[in-house]
Order: sequence, then structure tokens, then C-alpha cells
Amino acid sequence: MTARTTRARHRAARRPVTPLSEFAQNAAVGRRTAVAAAGGALLVSTFGGAMAAQAAPVEAGHAKMNSVDLNALTSQAREALTNAPVVTVAPDAELNVEKAAVSVVSAAENEDYQAELALAEAEEAADAAAAEAEEAAEAAAATTVSAASSVDVPASAIGNSVISIASRYIGVPYVSGGGSPSGFDCSGFTAYVYGQLGISLPHSSGSQPGYGTQVSASEAQPGDLMWTPGHVSIYAGGNTMIDASKPGTVVDFRTIWQSNPTFIRMG
Repeated sequence: MTARTTRARHRAARRPVTPLSEFAQNAAVGRRTAVAAAGGALLVSTFGGAMAAQAAPVEAGHAKMNSVDLNALTSQAREALTNAPVVTVAPDAELNVEKAAVSVVSAAENEDYQAELALAEAEEAADAAAAEAEEAAEAAAATTVSAASSVDVPASAIGNSVISIASRYIGVPYVSGGGSPSGFDCSGFTAYVYGQLGISLPHSSGSQPGYGTQVSASEAQPGDLMWTPGHVSIYAGGNTMIDASKPGTVVDFRTIWQSNPTFIRMG
């Protein structure tokens, strides 16, 4: 029997294969696992300790994305799109727009506008006239006219109560129908002066003479009422009187201009 020499083959020691279950465990504890295919066999290697993989940090600005369920959002979006109403327009649809004729009237032909314009102009003119009248009255009242501005006042009139009161209103403008220091007409002036002495007279030049006693020119005294048809004044003695004469004048002493006036003693 021939002796057979048998050589034992020595195989290099193989590294044990890591089961997949252990690979999963290594991943759970943060170990790095390497997987390689060699000779048809699956090799898995793990590295622990400092070689453990670190998850990439998520930027703070995207932190909320970690808590959003994208699958849920996608499902909701699909459901909303499915349930959204569908609006259809017929191919032959027409849009009808009503057209109205526009008429334009010029300002000159617009009666309402012209009426408003005329009213505004009238109001403006009235305001201007009132302002002018007020300025004239103020200017007249500010002008102090002395008793001797027109004529010399007789000495007999000085100290007379009627003349004294009447003199206070020298410079007040003549105003038709006026009966106050803002403006007088002839009978309004005499009624106002005598009224301060307790003698009530109507605001009428034709009626005032009937409230006193007629005296002759030779008997007339300062303070008597002096009357001619259409005008009354207060006799100031001699050939003078004080009155509100006519539009455009002011209360003042004047030379008697009437011929043959009537003198009335009041009181």
C-alpha cells in the first residue's frame, strides 16, 4: 500500500459575517456599519465609538418641517381639488353691456346752474353792500363833529336838555327808516331824542306835530319841534336847527333852510 501523503489545506480565517439583525442594532446605537459584497457574500462591518455617524443638523429656519406630515398634506390637497366646484362657460356665451346715451349741457344752457350762480352773485353783492354800509357807519360815528361845525349854536341853546341830548348823536348817518344811534331818519331822530325825556312820539313826520302845542316863530325856543311838510327837526335857536337831514348826510347843526316852518312846543 502506497503511502499517501496528505497535506492539510489551511484556509485563512474568515471574519464572521454580521447578521442583518445586528446591523440594525448597530444603526440604532449610532455605530457606523460598512456593507460590502465579496465573492458573492455580503460582508457587514461596524465601527463604534468616535466613528459613530452624526446626523446632519437641521437649520433652525426649517425646524417646523420636521413636524409636518407631508403625506397628510398631499392627501388633503388632493381631496380639496377633487371637491372643488367646476365652473364651465358655454363656448357661445355672450357678454351684454347696456349702453346709455350721454348728453352734455353747457354751463350757459344749464338753468339750475345759472340759477345757483345768480343766487351766489346776489348774496356776494349783498354782503359787499352790507360791509360798505357798516364801514361808512363806523367812519361817520368815529367822526366827531363839533356843535359849531356847520353854524354857530346860539348861546340860548347851550344847557337846554333837548339840545344837549340831540348833540350826542352828531355824526350818526342818515338811514331811511332808522330810529337808533346806528342810523336815523328825520322822525326817527326826533322821536329818539324826545323819548329820552319821557315824551313818546310816533315814528312819523306827519304825526309828531299833533303831540304838542303850536307856537309862533317869535315865541319859539331851543328844543321846540320844528316841522314842514315831509320833514321834522329840533329848533336850536336863532336861525339854526339840528336834524337827520337826508340820505348821504349825518346828524348835525344846520342853518334853517325851510321857509315858514311850524314850531311845536312839546311837553
